[in-house]
Amino acid sequence: MAKRWLVTWSALVVLLNPARGQAQFTDAHNYDNSPVGLNQLELGYAFVHGNASIDPSLAVAGANVNVNQVIVDYTRYFGLFNRVAWVEAGVPVAHLGGSISGANFEGSNSGVGDSSCAVAMLLKGGPALDVAAFDDYTRTATIGVSVSVTAPTGRYDAATLLNLGSDRWSFKPEVAFSLPFGRNQKWQLDSYANVYFYTDNTSYHGREILRQEPLAGLEEHLSYSFTDNIWASFDSRYAFRGTTFLDGVDQNNAQQNILVGSEIGMALSARHSLLFEVGKAVIHRNSPAVFGFSVKYDYVWGKRF
Repeated sequence: MAKRWLVTWSALVVLLNPARGQAQFTDAHNYDNSPVGLNQLELGYAFVHGNASIDPSLAVAGANVNVNQVIVDYTRYFGLFNRVAWVEAGVPVAHLGGSISGANFEGSNSGVGDSSCAVAMLLKGGPALDVAAFDDYTRTATIGVSVSVTAPTGRYDAATLLNLGSDRWSFKPEVAFSLPFGRNQKWQLDSYANVYFYTDNTSYHGREILRQEPLAGLEEHLSYSFTDNIWASFDSRYAFRGTTFLDGVDQNNAQQNILVGSEIGMALSARHSLLFEVGKAVIHRNSPAVFGFSVKYDYVWGKRF
């Protein structure tokens, strides 16, 4: 049941995730079928080091930043048109500290980051089954879709270079294909395609208008289940475009970045599970150069579960 997210933080978050909207990775097994009527509460800690403020889509020149973040996330699974669907909401609380060379700036910031919510559904391979009927379910290929929204609820000061909020909305539609294969279906390939869309930040650096073109991404996650309770994955993401404009002037900074990482999921019991994640940007042209890791605890409950 530990389905959510590679992530890393809501403030540098380009590797792992805060509330999904700011994250760059989507977790392996994110589109696995689950029984309807279940609830999932996730508590996570993430650390990220890099050259971005809280907005992971924008690098900060000369920045040397560390982020410590705690994430609270809730998911509810339900049936919709006889297919499994879910809604999710998350809020990060973070401490951001670092310096920016060339600007003689050093400081820190603590508080609530940008909140996020998501709605998702399996279009194929995800019949809506209650807990009792799910015992007879056999895993198969799935096709899923989702839309994530990040709201500018975090602290933002136009006069501060390192912020916990991004002062703009983001929207991320995603299409996913998951295929279990191999002996006893111990292997699984998850392929995701997504695009981040951003509204304008009208108070960037206090007086400028920041506009960013859509940032597209392709992800591949290859995982192996060692037992019914333990799985591990190798994760990768390629992101491109996302050119920015300041007061209408093209900054000629289209991004091209490749992130790699790994996850380990461990079910302690039917209700309790842990997820360990690590990720690093290995290619980061005009995009944040980050390294991060996270640990997440999931608690699941529901009727007859």
